[in-house]
Amino acid sequence: MIMILLDGTGPLGPLLPEHISELVVGLVLFGIIIFVVWKVIVPRFEKMYSDRTDEIRGGIERAEQAQDEAAKALAVYKEKLAHADDEAAQIRDAAKATGAQIEAESRLKAEEEASRIVNSARVQVEAEKSLAMEDLRKDVGSMATTLAGKILGESLDDASVKKTVDSFIGSLNQESTKK
Repeated sequence: MIMILLDGTGPLGPLLPEHISELVVGLVLFGIIIFVVWKVIVPRFEKMYSDRTDEIRGGIERAEQAQDEAAKALAVYKEKLAHADDEAAQIRDAAKATGAQIEAESRLKAEEEASRIVNSARVQVEAEKSLAMEDLRKDVGSMATTLAGKILGESLDDASVKKTVDSFIGSLNQESTKK
């Protein structure tokens, strides 16, 4: 039976080595290769896998940390924006109040100025009216005296004429004030 196995005609065919020593040497070399791979190559692969895993975890942690920082920055930004909106509203309200105050002051000054101008105009009108009345008294008095002198044919005395003209104009003033 060993002969059948060794001549290559057995159930394994040409895969069966011709000499047992080849089988032993093949098994020993296979063991050495497995040992070297197990002791040298597998640890290097494990180290490489471990380094990659750490690098990926570190990247994920850095990304999470950056995301947390971005969320904090966003919260700070929103808070500042809300504060800026509140401050803008306060400034706007203060400006409206100041504008209303300035408008009220301007209106008051304008009313005072208008009142002063009206009073000044009234005083000026009264002064001009008094001057006109005085001029009118003189002119009407002198014209009336001249006319009366021409009608009567003689010259009238200035003192008595002035007294008569003044009383006549005074009575006219009294009648105009009653109306």
